[in-house]
Amino acid sequence: MIELIIQSNNSQKQIALVENGKLVEYYIENNETNRKEGNIYVGIVKDVVKGMQSAFVDIGTEKNSFIHLKDLLPKIDETKEKYDETIDISNVVKVGQKILVQVKRDSNEKKGARVSSHINLPSKYIALMPNTNILTISQKIEDKKEQERLINLVKNNLSKENGAIIRTSAKGKDKEIIEDIKNVEEKWQKIYNESKNINENAPKLLYKSEDIVGKILIDLLDKKVERIILNNEQLAKKLKNIIDENKEFKNIKIEMKNQENIMNIYDLEKQIEKINARKIWLKCGGFITIDKTEALTAIDVNTGKYTGNKNLEQTVYKVNQEATTEIAKQIKLRDIGGIIIIDYIDMQKQENKDKIEELLKEELKKDRSKTQVEGFTKLDLMEMTRKHICSHNE
Repeated sequence: MIELIIQSNNSQKQIALVENGKLVEYYIENNETNRKEGNIYVGIVKDVVKGMQSAFVDIGTEKNSFIHLKDLLPKIDETKEKYDETIDISNVVKVGQKILVQVKRDSNEKKGARVSSHINLPSKYIALMPNTNILTISQKIEDKKEQERLINLVKNNLSKENGAIIRTSAKGKDKEIIEDIKNVEEKWQKIYNESKNINENAPKLLYKSEDIVGKILIDLLDKKVERIILNNEQLAKKLKNIIDENKEFKNIKIEMKNQENIMNIYDLEKQIEKINARKIWLKCGGFITIDKTEALTAIDVNTGKYTGNKNLEQTVYKVNQEATTEIAKQIKLRDIGGIIIIDYIDMQKQENKDKIEELLKEELKKDRSKTQVEGFTKLDLMEMTRKHICSHNE
């Protein structure tokens, strides 16, 4: 049974995704934080910095947002960020120019938001990519026949000037996808038309993305959430409207709990406490440590109390194996994004390294966020990346 448990008070919302009593995802949304990730604006270029191949764009927020040359040039490949470095950014944008941009990463105390002209408009079964010819599919849909069917279905119903990413939730769907394409293209057309009809020389918000709760619900279409437990009547009404507007959610039950703390269901508070711990013990007696820096997240694997058998290689492999399952679980629970470096205990046999890499990839399939495993480096460090789901957890 999959449930969403949402505890809300004056300062924040705690959102827990629970499967059979076990916490699988957890987020905190501060009510004072005005989340902008996913929003689409008409912005005004305020400064062009040739040495950085970047520009600063006023989108109406306290700090000007930042855009790099690669986010201004036409996108050719969803999986690569290569661009012609000989292009001068001053030939692409000028100070005072209006540009249509989307926030890709929220601002923080030090930096303004990171924006891009590459629009990605998420919907139930696809993410629309206007003005591209990119058509790609979620890696989590592995059946080749289903991949081909979905690509042909979307291609035949998508406008020629648009591209799309086919989401995992599209698996097995047909008419629903066609309807979804129509709805999201209509939404985009309204945004685009409004951007062209703005006369004043000032930034303007054209599209506000779903809040975290709404985003999670849409993202979990293929997970079949059965119940939402919460303690806020206003939020309950909002969720009821979302459920009523989407026939895919018709079996979700909303249950109100008139109490301040509902995070004691399934001993969730104890499970949440473990998320904040630096050290996580493994069942075998080994442990992992997780250290986040501004540049990356470092995860270290240690044998701890585990001595294993007389074969050192097998002892090491056993700890690394158990650590891999726990690491995949923890980066999902903590919504860790960006570069992740895993320092496994050194293994001598290449076949054991290969097994660990394959296990990591397999375990990460349970994560609904986009992950990329790059493999072991020359220094025997496992390198991977993950796209965070909610920026407030960063």
